[in-house]
Amino acid sequence: MSKYMQLTVRIQSYYNKDGLKKAYPRLAHRLSYLDEPWVEGSPSLFEIIGKLDQLLYRLEGDPPFRELLLKHRPALHRLYEGIEERIADWRLAKADRLLYQIEDIFEDIEAELAGL
Repeated sequence: MSKYMQLTVRIQSYYNKDGLKKAYPRLAHRLSYLDEPWVEGSPSLFEIIGKLDQLLYRLEGDPPFRELLLKHRPALHRLYEGIEERIADWRLAKADRLLYQIEDIFEDIEAELAGL
């Protein structure tokens, strides 16, 4: 490792215009009640998972949404940890494939929010 420099791998959001609100409008709407400036900044889905436990704690006032996220929590946390592990091992292509799985789960969450 270099004495004065280091390599960094970072996951960042890459939404089209209007960010999270356009990609996942129902999810963004519900999350904006908790932290509107954060939602306006269009956090990545990976970042949302990183704050999931904190969000669940703050979602006491929205039981249906909280239950929906709790249902998907184990799979999301498993993927999150898997991505961190693969990044640490520099297996970036495998980490990228797990990002697709996260997107699939968030698509399911968005669809399920339509019924709440």
